[in-house]
Amino acid sequence: MTSETGFDPKLYDRFPTREPRPEGELEELERIWHAPTGWARLTVVNNNFIGTWYVGAAFLFFILAGVLALVMRTQLALPLQGILPQETYNQFFTMHGTVMMFLFAVPAVEALGVLLLPQMLAARDLPFPRLSAYAFWAYLVGGLSFFCSLFFGLAPDGGWFMYPPLTSIAYSPGINADFWLLGIGFIEISAIAGAIEIVVGVLRTRAPGMTLDKMPIFAWAMLVFAVMIIIGFPSIILGTLLLELERALNWPFFDPTRGGDALLWQHLFWFFGHPEVYIIFLPAAGLVSMMVAALARTPLVGYQLIVLALLATGFISFGVWSHHMFVTGMPTLSVSFFSAASMAVSVPAGIQVFSWIATVAVGKPRNNTPTLFLLGGLVTFVIGGLTGVMVALVPFDWQAHDSYFIVAHLHYVLIGGMVFPLFAAFYYWAPMMSRRALSERLGKWVFWLMFAGMQVAFLPMHLTGLMGMPRRVYTYLPGRDWEVTNMISTIGAYMIGLGVLLFVIDLARNFRFTAGDEAGNVYGGGTLEWLPTGLYSTRSIPVVKSREPLWDDPKLSDDVEAGRYFLPNSATGHRETLITSPIRAEPEYLQIMPGPSAWPLFAAIFTAGFFLLLTVQAYNPSIASGVLAVLCVLRWLWETDRPVAKAHADVGAGIILPTYATGPRTHGWWAMTVLLVVIGMIFVMAVFSYLYLYGVHPSFWTSPPDAPWLLPIIGGHAAAAGFALLARRLLARERTTLWTPATLVLIAAGFALFAFAIDWWSWRATGLTGATSGQGATVHAFLALQGILTAIVALMALYLAARNARGIVTRPRNNSMDLTVMFIAYTAAQGTLAALLTRLFPGAI
Repeated sequence: MTSETGFDPKLYDRFPTREPRPEGELEELERIWHAPTGWARLTVVNNNFIGTWYVGAAFLFFILAGVLALVMRTQLALPLQGILPQETYNQFFTMHGTVMMFLFAVPAVEALGVLLLPQMLAARDLPFPRLSAYAFWAYLVGGLSFFCSLFFGLAPDGGWFMYPPLTSIAYSPGINADFWLLGIGFIEISAIAGAIEIVVGVLRTRAPGMTLDKMPIFAWAMLVFAVMIIIGFPSIILGTLLLELERALNWPFFDPTRGGDALLWQHLFWFFGHPEVYIIFLPAAGLVSMMVAALARTPLVGYQLIVLALLATGFISFGVWSHHMFVTGMPTLSVSFFSAASMAVSVPAGIQVFSWIATVAVGKPRNNTPTLFLLGGLVTFVIGGLTGVMVALVPFDWQAHDSYFIVAHLHYVLIGGMVFPLFAAFYYWAPMMSRRALSERLGKWVFWLMFAGMQVAFLPMHLTGLMGMPRRVYTYLPGRDWEVTNMISTIGAYMIGLGVLLFVIDLARNFRFTAGDEAGNVYGGGTLEWLPTGLYSTRSIPVVKSREPLWDDPKLSDDVEAGRYFLPNSATGHRETLITSPIRAEPEYLQIMPGPSAWPLFAAIFTAGFFLLLTVQAYNPSIASGVLAVLCVLRWLWETDRPVAKAHADVGAGIILPTYATGPRTHGWWAMTVLLVVIGMIFVMAVFSYLYLYGVHPSFWTSPPDAPWLLPIIGGHAAAAGFALLARRLLARERTTLWTPATLVLIAAGFALFAFAIDWWSWRATGLTGATSGQGATVHAFLALQGILTAIVALMALYLAARNARGIVTRPRNNSMDLTVMFIAYTAAQGTLAALLTRLFPGAI
């Protein structure tokens, strides 16, 4: 088989090297990768710290949401309870669902990715450590601020799904709904940042030799998870923006009396909302696949089938969003398609379940806490999957829709498919980060309380729902035979709560964070996260030859610790990791990584300030906070994209790699590509919204601006892209002064601004405003999106010019230049497509 990159795989035969390592190398690594102390510890970017804090913050939100659930269950234990007034109950209900789905479930698995992936891939860190730090701080600060709205009477009360018209300004006139809409912005930003980090990290920072068929299953699961976020989250980003615009500016996206439609929100929400169940489940399934093999002490049965099942689940899940809308009066053909897709998605999940069962049957699992949580989660998830197939059948769904049967189904799937595997992961991987493992004796008490409590709490809810009790009610009348089942469910909820309390006690007694003095491989795992580690992750980056390297090569840990593989020391005096090719993991270049910085923390704080101040309508301070957030981001980026003095470095055994690279093979290029896919998906969902509203209410559509307006708009965008591409070409010419490409980029930004201004003015000349109709609202939504991109283009052009003025735009290629040109070209393409769509359809077609 030919090499993917020109790298000679025979060079791997030089490892492990046997020559003695010079003294002082390990001390030098520890000095370079050290973490600050005291208050400066908040500036740390090491994945060990950020990942542990991230997991801890997610678990905190799990506890907070669980407390809200206990209060709600107490309210429902008996009829006509007066513990919570109706409005307060609705706030508790909304916050419980929102915190569990947005502040716990997705961030928890993303946090585990930040913590575990560098170790599993034997990378020194993920490729953008400051981005991980920013994502964590934005999530923590924003999430706590959002939750605290509950104590000031400002919490949202429209449900975690926020359906209009209930959440429109007419029925929710306060700022409670705005807290939800703008507060979710933190989670969206954090999730997108984490997804970019994970995609690039999994594809580009794997240990040499770790081809795609040797990747840990968890890495596959996180890759699919991140791609699903990239495709699914733009829908909720757009939906929250549209609903906030309707509330703030009276643009009628969801008002049917002016050409909008409330069901548009459901389509946008559930295009994200139902795949989110699998966004949560797939990483947990990856954790199960990793743990079940280690705990059964045998290789995973059906590795390739599980990989295909992960990919199939991710693909099919985007075809089931209307599974939640069977009772809205959709056409029969649509209902049939979504019903079939809802049943089909259970097939790949079943493949994984049978693979786990086969692995347990082949191996010799031990009676320990992680095994108990895995088996308990498997039983619970299968029950939830069976009820999921039931509600995929349309006649049954019509009967069970919006009843407590759905509540039971949802919790069986989420707790069995995510919470139990997560607790198994806590016990299994805690020795990787802690001086002491968690208690086995106490852990079994935790499991049995949580498992029994789960069945006691939610199994009767199926019956309660079939007996007619609707969900989302704060009380009920006596005499309907719901008292017994509700009391049983409340007892079960308190059993779960007691189990979680014992787990917290176990953590307080035994978890002691460390880096380099861990309890170690207590359960005998065979993958690379169990190599000896420090703040620099692994001492040297090994060559991977199998899926369970530690099982197949008992000497690997000693050789890695002795520095006998790649990067046994710092080749340049900076933090480094290897960038490898995406398929065969062949070394390409040495990435110089940034160190601790306060700027991600400040950027996160000011980002939080921007959204929170916007919520309370303090517009001037909000704008100031947003500007400061942008300046902090630019300041942290200023220190990056600088070649080091050594253009090439020895990464071990005489193998020489470049220390700076440009173009499509760089990790920055991959990150920008992922970001543009996210923006493109937002645009695609905006196109869907435009066409959907026209299909529902064509009578509200009026004539667009005259066709001649298209010429300067398209011409301006074409000129912007052309000048940007010319700037990149001229940078490679030695006879061109460095000022010329930077000037051309500024000119390109000017043309982008010109095209946007013409587009906006042409619509204003027609008299169509955002508040006129659904057409006006969607057209101005396109203009708003294009205006944001154009402002970013101008900012990027000024940033590039400033770097050029300081002499840090390198010739003949430069990453900052490449990424700026990519963004300008995309902005021009999107602006052109939006202008053509809104003018030619439905007017000229």
